[in-house]
Amino acid sequence: MKKILVFFVSVVFVFSCSHEKKKGGTGEEVMDVHEFMKLFHTVSLPYQFSDTIFRHHATDSPLTFRTILQMLPDTVFSAQFGKTGRPKLYTIAKVPVKKSETYLYVKAIGAGKKVAYILSFDKDNKFVASMPLIISDGDPSVNWQAGMDAKYTITTNRQRKTKDGLLMYKKLAYVFNDAGAFTLILTESNEAKPKSLQVYNPIDTLPRKHKFSADYVNDKLNFVSVRDGRNSSYMNFFVHFEKDDGACKGELKGEARFLNTTTAQYRSAGDPCIVEFSFTPASVRMREVEGCGNHRDIKCFFEGTYLRQKESKAKSSKKKSK
Repeated sequence: MKKILVFFVSVVFVFSCSHEKKKGGTGEEVMDVHEFMKLFHTVSLPYQFSDTIFRHHATDSPLTFRTILQMLPDTVFSAQFGKTGRPKLYTIAKVPVKKSETYLYVKAIGAGKKVAYILSFDKDNKFVASMPLIISDGDPSVNWQAGMDAKYTITTNRQRKTKDGLLMYKKLAYVFNDAGAFTLILTESNEAKPKSLQVYNPIDTLPRKHKFSADYVNDKLNFVSVRDGRNSSYMNFFVHFEKDDGACKGELKGEARFLNTTTAQYRSAGDPCIVEFSFTPASVRMREVEGCGNHRDIKCFFEGTYLRQKESKAKSSKKKSK
């Protein structure tokens, strides 16, 4: 009877230890996603935090890589810490959306770098997407804030104090869209934007035998480049524009189909963007038909008339030599 009692107590003790180990997320065993979610304390909106969270761990549950990689891919962390990087991981908070997704906040602390992430899980608790919110490299002149408002808009704000005492900032706002991705919807900053000197044209060397294959240019930062498509009914194009002194930019590369002899239209499966190109012998007029917000900033559009540029003699002579 004594032996049976000792055996029973031992089993209960082992089970209890195993349960406690799993509860803290520090064990190496398989963890159920529901148990994983319980490691994060729920916060109400609006919710905000700053880079001071990297100094405090008392109220945060530690996470092992083996535990968290059961829930999401290691590529979430490799962009900031490398493929072999293994930062210390801690929970921050959880924001559940009723009958919809759940947002988890996680902090990662490695050698010389500290990062706060937001993770999104769908209503079935399957991982969907992630995004770094704060990336701190220990620069004392920089501080960060991040958070989510009552409408689930995610914001980050990076502030930097210059040597002459000026406070510069860059604020970004995101939403989690129906396609399962975090989308940038707002950029606000008082930092000077470096002007682009040259834009690389990825289709520049493609054939240009079609009568409308040419470069249509307003200046070096605003142009429509057209090259031959797979046949005469299609064209390849690359568009780049920078408006309001570079404050609003857009770029799109793709294939458009000719609807008639002078009009071509871009539309692609999975992309809501539709752009129309109307040609004359001397110009092309571009018009955004459907929303192309994934390819441009929010305050400008794919529109305008661009003048056809004569092909340079250098390019013409290269063709002849071939």
